[in-house]
Amino acid sequence: MPFARLASTTTPTCHIGLGLAAVGRPGYINLGREEDLPAERTVDALRARSHELLDAAYAQGVRYFDVARSYGRAEEFLADWLTARPDVDDVVIGSKWGYTYTADWRTDAEKHEVKDHSVQTYERQRAESEALLGDRLDLYQIHSVTPDSPALTDKELHARLAEAAAQGTTVGFSTSGPAQAEAIRAALAVTVDGEPLFRTVQSTYNALETSAAPALAEAHEAGLTVIVKEGMANGRLAGPHAPDAVRAVAEQAGLGADAVALALVLRQPWAGVVLSGAATAVQLASNLHAAVVDLDDDQLARLAALTEEPAVYWERRGRLPWH
Repeated sequence: MPFARLASTTTPTCHIGLGLAAVGRPGYINLGREEDLPAERTVDALRARSHELLDAAYAQGVRYFDVARSYGRAEEFLADWLTARPDVDDVVIGSKWGYTYTADWRTDAEKHEVKDHSVQTYERQRAESEALLGDRLDLYQIHSVTPDSPALTDKELHARLAEAAAQGTTVGFSTSGPAQAEAIRAALAVTVDGEPLFRTVQSTYNALETSAAPALAEAHEAGLTVIVKEGMANGRLAGPHAPDAVRAVAEQAGLGADAVALALVLRQPWAGVVLSGAATAVQLASNLHAAVVDLDDDQLARLAALTEEPAVYWERRGRLPWH
């Protein structure tokens, strides 16, 4: 398991990873992104920003980096960074397949990505990912599994994934939508030749959306590494967008609302890696303060009161505009 490398890391930030969803393409749904990125979001500008973030994250102890085929050129930017730094050999690299980026580097595209969990898409995207990342690709995840995903029942796909696992690539899946817990439990039941197929799960969990927690605890108990995404709810728990309770706790801690939001996730006993989706080095530094936030019972109770019904949370997320 590649994540065993993180177990030997003793820095406070070893359980925080960096995801490049927000900087691998010109458009994304994070709030406040207009101020975070340059007005001219050229390929070169976002490559430079990605490399700045990767440098800053690595220097501050982050050792897991997360990309996907649908994150524009995120895999390419990460591959360029790794090539330029051959001495960086202690990181874990994860990518995802199942969505195809279709926006053609535009923010006003009608569709930014198209989902397809077929064997054919897996074979095509696996070749594309390997062409960029080669043997640095440690973890390959099915992107956004839902209970109705054919990836949960396609035996041919399972056999192909098991072949990849036998060759040394860790196989995992991510989830999205109001039925994350159901998808996680269905994926835990997938076996090939009597052995569990998946070794990691990446799910949304934050102060507003906690419904996957019991299933993620079950996944952890079953031996999977749990990766948490969207710990700041696409910006809804950061800066001026954060609820009053989050900002009040942040003021008490003398830190940013983002650090408090991520600290809440980090304290979950099943959380193996919690992703930062920072778009600037300043945001990243603030995110990393989450590793030293100590929340007391009163603060935890105030944050727990923020939880939304899953259907409400995901409906609101679905209305966030691509900036």
